[in-house]
Amino acid sequence: MQDKIKITSKKVLQEKRLRKIFLIIIILLLFLLLLFYMIVGIVYNRGNFSITLDKNLYFDRGLIMYDDPEYKVYRPELYAEAPNTFDNISQYWLPEDITENYGGSHNGKNYLAYTFYVENIGEEVRDYWSEVFIEDVLKNVDDAIRIRVYRNDEYITYAKPKPNGEAENNTVAFISDTVVGRTHVENFAPGSIDKYTLVIWIEGSDDECTDNILGGEFKVRMRFNSEYAEES
Repeated sequence: MQDKIKITSKKVLQEKRLRKIFLIIIILLLFLLLLFYMIVGIVYNRGNFSITLDKNLYFDRGLIMYDDPEYKVYRPELYAEAPNTFDNISQYWLPEDITENYGGSHNGKNYLAYTFYVENIGEEVRDYWSEVFIEDVLKNVDDAIRIRVYRNDEYITYAKPKPNGEAENNTVAFISDTVVGRTHVENFAPGSIDKYTLVIWIEGSDDECTDNILGGEFKVRMRFNSEYAEES
């Protein structure tokens, strides 16, 4: 009888130990899942679009960027606010005066719009590179994305190529899956100011704009460099 009691007690202790281990594993998994969503939230809440300025452009070449002409100070990075909604639209729905904004975010319904400036406050003629990248994408939403870059009111509209490799209508194809476009600005004289407006939307007329991209997310970055820098 005593042996039976001992065996039963041992079995109960083992079951309690297993339940405790199982509970600890569940708590750890929930913690890791929460941590993951916190990281994703921090990343995406910083905005769908950011702009960075190579420090060499400021310290060595006297270039600055800003989104408020009344507050011209060195800022290594700018952030654009994401619109409240990002449903598909047509490029023809964009306002004709979209570049006339003073500066900063001026989003509309279902599109991101952001205006900022690059100025040469130095004493010599300089040049710089500008590059646009897709930093992160979920559910292939970039298949239907349009990224329009205005520089002093002249623009280029970038889009991911069609599945057959051809450029979408009235667009310049992405250089690669991650590199959208690259521009070299030369002979940027002292006192010169380049006004940029970035507009991002999901093009409803794109054949890849289907239910498959519903719930997708993306992040875009524009980078200003002192030298050509290729990113794979």
